[in-house]
Amino acid sequence: MNWFESYESEIRAYARVYPAVFVKGDNARQTDEEGKEYIDFYAGAGVLNFGHNNPKIIDAIITYLQSGGVIHTLDMMTPPKREFIKAFVQTILEPKGMNYKLQFMGPTGTNAVEAALKLARRVTGRTNVVAFNQGFHGMTLGALACTANEYFRNAAGTPLNSVMHWPFETNQGGGVESLKTLRAMYENSSSGVEKPAAFIVEVLQAEGGVNLASKAWLQALQQLAKDIGALLIVDDIQSGCGRTGSYFSFEDCDIDPDIITLAKGLGGIGTPIAMNLVKPEHDNHWQPGEHTGTFRGQNISFVAGREALRYFEDDELMAETRRKGQIMADSLEAIARQYADKGFSVRGKGMMQGLDIGSGDLGKAIANDCFENGMLFGPCGVGGSVLKLIPPLTIPDDDLNQGLAIFADAVTRQVEGQS
Repeated sequence: MNWFESYESEIRAYARVYPAVFVKGDNARQTDEEGKEYIDFYAGAGVLNFGHNNPKIIDAIITYLQSGGVIHTLDMMTPPKREFIKAFVQTILEPKGMNYKLQFMGPTGTNAVEAALKLARRVTGRTNVVAFNQGFHGMTLGALACTANEYFRNAAGTPLNSVMHWPFETNQGGGVESLKTLRAMYENSSSGVEKPAAFIVEVLQAEGGVNLASKAWLQALQQLAKDIGALLIVDDIQSGCGRTGSYFSFEDCDIDPDIITLAKGLGGIGTPIAMNLVKPEHDNHWQPGEHTGTFRGQNISFVAGREALRYFEDDELMAETRRKGQIMADSLEAIARQYADKGFSVRGKGMMQGLDIGSGDLGKAIANDCFENGMLFGPCGVGGSVLKLIPPLTIPDDDLNQGLAIFADAVTRQVEGQS
């Protein structure tokens, strides 16, 4: 009997795309119960930035478990929480000259977004939020209202209100001129458009199709937010924690967000944790216990996350991420040149790279081909037409090159087979 098909909810998704029972993980490889190995270019949708079963993080977790240390304490103080906070401040914030309070909430990205939206509305006394086309911010109702995907939105069962969706920079009708139009609407007291509490944006849209905002657009967006008294929320849940070649995706953009949402790779090894970085003047608007969560950074996640932060004590991993990201981009560019008549295009930053093939059906065929040949990745974008590659940042060169070769061969077979 297939216990998964017989008893697990029909809502299961990835299990349908990758019909294998995975039993082992080692850095960038997974093994199923039949003994077949797969090179993982999906990495838990960005959770496993430091690979499956990272030995340094595993050792730290085992040591803590064997010490008899507490695992769950709501938001009470523990040594692991103290060490995580200290390491994050000293390793990430202080060297970058950043001043934020750390807020822990329920352990997923959508929890972080919900808290950010709630605080922005509290700070400004406003209700509406501006989100952007192609954006993905989570599945709970507040975050889902900011998410653009029609398929996800239609499952809500209730109206998704108080969010206006505006073209992202790379969408048709987007760009700096589009932000000028938005500014004109807010500055016109007879436009009928209320000023928002916040703008929420991904610098590098992940699920939306690997769409990258420019420095000029982000700076214009930040200036607009400041001028009208709104907050700028940067959702760095999938593209943060080193994915783009710097800890935050926006570090080369000269912006200073009011709130930064983090999750996924923050826990180091797949242990769930979410955290918002909040400007102190905004954090002061919270009253104790106004936004809670039973699992506000349980201690295994703090232990694992603290070990992950050691990768950022120097620039070695980020230099490697930028180097490997260029290898990935070059490989995808070669495919795009090979099929120049098809209009394929490549975009991304660091080790999040995407090949836009313009067809969801072709994307599914390529993903299935890769799965059959021992490589995992996830299509994204409108209808799954963008092939997104996000392997662990720690992937060895041999696995990186082998995975890219499997991917290129699958593209060739499927494109030429459907031509």
